[in-house]
Amino acid sequence: MKSGIAATLLLALLAAPVLAQVNDGKREQFRERAGAKLAERFRQADANGDGRLTRDEAKGKMPRVYENFARIDSSGKGYVSEDELRRFAAEQLAERRGAAGS
Repeated sequence: MKSGIAATLLLALLAAPVLAQVNDGKREQFRERAGAKLAERFRQADANGDGRLTRDEAKGKMPRVYENFARIDSSGKGYVSEDELRRFAAEQLAERRGAAGS
């Protein structure tokens, strides 16, 4: 009985790094898909194709961007870039993870 428990514990310890790598791979795949989806939505919302998204362009097409436009466009230039949206999304995710861990 004791050897069975010890073998199970040993197997769990040996499997942990492998399982962590699998989870890391899934996270990376999720990030890639989310990034591609964000890029596509940005292109669809960018009506004039200038690589900049105004608040009016975001309205109706990217409602969360529209609602948080002033936060994303912190310098007040009147538009946001795809990189700014990525940073904002990463900050939001970090905040949610932090709140979940509290």
